[in-house]
Amino acid sequence: MAGVPEGDSVTIGKLKQIQAQFAKERDWDQYHSPRNLLLAMIGEVGELSEIFQWKGEVQRGLPDFKEEEKVHLGEELSDVLLYLVRLSDICGVDLGKAALRKVELNAIKYPAKASKEVANKEDGIENSTSADNGTD
Repeated sequence: MAGVPEGDSVTIGKLKQIQAQFAKERDWDQYHSPRNLLLAMIGEVGELSEIFQWKGEVQRGLPDFKEEEKVHLGEELSDVLLYLVRLSDICGVDLGKAALRKVELNAIKYPAKASKEVANKEDGIENSTSADNGTD
């Protein structure tokens, strides 16, 4: 792996550094405006969506996917990630810090206890509906 010793984890900062160097070596900085990067990322999200488009609901771990489908999925996920990292760099946003802040805001907005209470109520509604009409 480019610049990352085997067994080490890859950080957003390392991806940012690799992407910046990659673009510089190819003189692509001139094309990497926020708008262009966003549109390219949306195109990659479309390619990612195509993988799941006709599969219906899929199970965690993708047990029904062939190995080459999983490899392709990894490539498309990577394309989206790399454009996202590059976009955040060009915009001057520390993506790691922004993501952690968003997780904290979501924890406030969606407290675990309240989420569990809603899930329990929904389970109770499903169970009482099933019991009322004789279905399971």
